[in-house]
Amino acid sequence: MFTFTKVGKSDKNSFNFLKKTHNKILMKTTILVAGATGNLGGRIVKALLEQGANVRALVRHNSDESKVEHLKQSRVDVVTADMNNLEELTKACEGVACVVSVLQGLHDVIVDTQTLLLNAAVAAGVPRFIPSDFSTDFTQIAPGENRNFDLRREFKERLDQALIAATSIMNGAFAEILAYGTPLLNLKDKTAGYWENPDLKMDFTTMDDTAAFTAAAALDASTPRILHIASFQLSANGIAETATEVLQQPFKLAPMGTLADLSAHNQRERAAHPEGEQEVFPRWQQSQYIQSMFSVQIDTLDNDRYPDLTWTSALEMIKQLGQRGR
Repeated sequence: MFTFTKVGKSDKNSFNFLKKTHNKILMKTTILVAGATGNLGGRIVKALLEQGANVRALVRHNSDESKVEHLKQSRVDVVTADMNNLEELTKACEGVACVVSVLQGLHDVIVDTQTLLLNAAVAAGVPRFIPSDFSTDFTQIAPGENRNFDLRREFKERLDQALIAATSIMNGAFAEILAYGTPLLNLKDKTAGYWENPDLKMDFTTMDDTAAFTAAAALDASTPRILHIASFQLSANGIAETATEVLQQPFKLAPMGTLADLSAHNQRERAAHPEGEQEVFPRWQQSQYIQSMFSVQIDTLDNDRYPDLTWTSALEMIKQLGQRGR
């Protein structure tokens, strides 16, 4: 049986304070993910749920129904909105602590749609924004050397002018690239290709590791502007040595030329195939990514920022590739 007592002014003030505090706590644990039906976006949603967050997924009206249903079955608050409608996007952003953008596309998405999403976040009073960067640190790449990085650089200029705290996750290359049959690791020819420097350590991060770190960063109100991570850092020499050890077969280095050669090749291919400007990953763009990997070396990583996270090793990654190839 409940007993009701008269509430005084001081009690009302205490109640209002507790109510505001409770609302703030709820706001701090609600993260909006745009691009939640994508490969990386879905992994970030899963990681956020595992880390105890309330997740709101922003999806388009024409999103894959099976993926949307999966989100709903995973206890995700799914909000459908017109990505070109600022009012709908603003409503979707209300009450969240951070917007995580995992949108993928060309200028119309990375710059135009993300700008609308950014403006909506600001209008809704969202304190933090994580853009869809997830790449090698393009701030250290010269403009014109990587088309997709140039798009992210253009959006970054807008983001840095907005009244919102922003954090970019720079994870280098997704480690899964080692399974794509690129010159970096050729399982058929037993080679590890390199441009210019076989000892330059490249950053590789698995999609799952990227997702787990991004989820932790989304829940961390004190993140800096840029965070650098890598599941492992490995040179071409290191790739050859690790593949030899794990797969029990000798792998050798394959020199591919200089970075200047690769840059010139990419420029020629881009000029010769203008149709690729309408594709997210034309062949010359893929080659630009490899050029970027050999152009930046990160000395200090932020992996230890969240001690509870575990990281995939190069040995584990290449072992998995070997098992797939059997």
